[in-house]
Amino acid sequence: MSKTVITDLLTALNLPLGCRVDQRVPKKLLVENGAHTAADKRKINEGIEELYWLASLKPNTIGVTDFTDDTREYLEIALLSVTLRAEAKAVRLAELIHRAIPYPLFLVLLQGDQIVISLAHKRRAQNEAGKFVLDGDIVEVTVTGNLSLSAEVSRCFLDAMALGSQPRANLLLLYQGWIDTLIALQASKLTGTFIQAATKEASIGRREAVQMCRELETKIAVLRSTAVKEKQVARRVELNLEIKRLITGLAEMNVKLLA
Repeated sequence: MSKTVITDLLTALNLPLGCRVDQRVPKKLLVENGAHTAADKRKINEGIEELYWLASLKPNTIGVTDFTDDTREYLEIALLSVTLRAEAKAVRLAELIHRAIPYPLFLVLLQGDQIVISLAHKRRAQNEAGKFVLDGDIVEVTVTGNLSLSAEVSRCFLDAMALGSQPRANLLLLYQGWIDTLIALQASKLTGTFIQAATKEASIGRREAVQMCRELETKIAVLRSTAVKEKQVARRVELNLEIKRLITGLAEMNVKLLA
């Protein structure tokens, strides 16, 4: 495990010392609770180098009350770091880890020079008492090399990630605040500017805009590749017009990312 990366992250989060756990977690616990197929068991056993439970964020350790209703139960947020082997599939393993542990996770995946911060809401399972399932998509950001991004974005992002900069009414809102911060970082990779969303609605809109931007960028790349290979002039002109239309749409989405 990269001690420097974890130290930088914990420093940025500015968590109370009382919430630190620093215990190694056996992989067999993930296999028993998060792997429902032989293939998933193999992914965990072969893909994970080590797993550490770094901190337990509870009302008595961070001074933020819990949250419980008919759908959700946020009694604790667990901060975990997972070191992956080079050939491991990070996206799938993140999903398996989120599913295996009933608490909402602040999950940090370390794989070579790549760092992924991954969060996902959870809700009660409808047909299994005491069970919890993912509630919506997993939200994650990838940082290459270390937690230092471009100077301005890095400063704003790390300041925003600090516990004292997040909502503190209850653990659900705290967790949502961190998700909103990850979405703001996703947007900054497209705009070059880090701006926190002012409202819940703005954060939802920004997340949709980020997804749309990614889809538009993929479509533009495919069309450009197709246009280069196209021999018919009329068809090439048609493709280039479609590319221009998508680029205009991408520019409009980038404006929404700054809202």
